[in-house]
Amino acid sequence: MPGLLRGVARTAVVAGTATAVSNRVSRRQAGRWAQQEAAQEAPQAAAAPPPAPAPAAAPAAADMSTKIDQLKQLSTLKEQGVLTEEEFAEQKRRLLG
Repeated sequence: MPGLLRGVARTAVVAGTATAVSNRVSRRQAGRWAQQEAAQEAPQAAAAPPPAPAPAAAPAAADMSTKIDQLKQLSTLKEQGVLTEEEFAEQKRRLLG
């Protein structure tokens, strides 16, 4: 029985480590792709016409509900492992600050 338990524990550790590494590689690759896309869009953005002026400010209640929705989305991304705790805190600070 102890041998079986040790084997199960070892399998759990290996699977957990593999999942963590896979998630990190995926996040790093997504970051690299985003950087490449931004670099490709930079020359195109210089040639694009200036953006239209921002519309008038929405009422405060609508603005707050939008912020709450964005915080919920950030929280979901953090729970899924897409955002680290530091990234979540920075985005939350930007959103509320």
